[in-house]
Amino acid sequence: MKIHELITEIEPLAELCERLAQSEFVCVDTEFMRENTYWPELCLVQIGNEEEAAAIDPLADGIDLKPLWDLLCDNEDVLKVFHAGGQDVEIVYNFTGKTPHPIFDTQIAMMAISQSEQIGYANLVESWLGLTIDKGARFTDWSRRPLTERQIEYAIGDVTHLADIFPRILKKLIKTGRGAWLDAEMDKLADPDNYANDAGSAWQRIRSPGRNPAVLGRLKALAAWRESEAQHKNIPRGRIMRDETLADIASHPPKKQADLAKVRGLSNAWKDNDIGKRLMKVLDKAEPLPKGEMPEKPQRGAPLGKEGALVADLLKLLLKIRAREIDVAARLLTKADEMEALAAGVRDLKILEGWRYDVFGKDALELVEGRLAFAVKDGRLLMTHVDDLHAGMVQAQAAE
Repeated sequence: MKIHELITEIEPLAELCERLAQSEFVCVDTEFMRENTYWPELCLVQIGNEEEAAAIDPLADGIDLKPLWDLLCDNEDVLKVFHAGGQDVEIVYNFTGKTPHPIFDTQIAMMAISQSEQIGYANLVESWLGLTIDKGARFTDWSRRPLTERQIEYAIGDVTHLADIFPRILKKLIKTGRGAWLDAEMDKLADPDNYANDAGSAWQRIRSPGRNPAVLGRLKALAAWRESEAQHKNIPRGRIMRDETLADIASHPPKKQADLAKVRGLSNAWKDNDIGKRLMKVLDKAEPLPKGEMPEKPQRGAPLGKEGALVADLLKLLLKIRAREIDVAARLLTKADEMEALAAGVRDLKILEGWRYDVFGKDALELVEGRLAFAVKDGRLLMTHVDDLHAGMVQAQAAE
């Protein structure tokens, strides 16, 4: 494989992207800093295929990343491969308003061909290539220039290894016939709505304090205000105010600015500083949340109770057994809250649709409805249909 030196100019970048545009896939990774800023600061982009790879310096004077963004977001003929790519996709969206497409995430793919829930990149490389990655450069300051040779080598290695691993994962996916299982997961990863910084919907990421329209209206107004403050100052939203503090103020709004000094999570300075004044203005203008924006009530069946909780526990046990039997990550099949809903009588669930129904949901439903039971055979815990179990007992009795 040909490894290029750090690309810092538009011409070699355009030539690289033109060559990569002829590939079936490209592997992509980024290095960024976001600990002290609202917007992640892109410090390096690594990209490559099976033949060549390079690191691109987005901080270089005068460089224009348009050829890169065109390749990632507008070329539908090239598959973009990431590992745990959510934050990488977010960065591309912040620059372009678009997301890479089509997209493939090897961390998600591993869930369909193994019991790995969220395998890290170093473990992925070790399991597929038998190589140990030097993690020493991982936590360096990627914004500092010049970058060292060790940093560049480490960074480019992220895509060169991935270019070796991806075809192997794809081959196994095709062999197992589970590629279609991942379509919805990959579409979700590439959905631009996941990365839009819409201040008006920021409140939906905060654990809602009940369903009181007045409280939720204040929560929405405060969350939007916090986003605006954080964006303007380019600092993490938590530096303005933590979620818990914001929700507390929405539930128990102070009557005057001086009362902000009594709010847990705020400093005494809020009682008379400018940001405290702006917060009070937001509270004064907040309107109750309109009926059409009220969050949907969680879908529930009958209260679980003790017996229902036991059924939910049996479903979780079934999930472990099935995940082991078919070598798939349990998280890809379903989650605990969905199994609890099934035990409570809810039937409009993803677990009862499509491939999830075929590989797990059908048996889960039969377990809830009493048509499936646990059995021990040769020291292994298995599932068996009640009718088959009864027939086996009858045959055993007849043989005696």
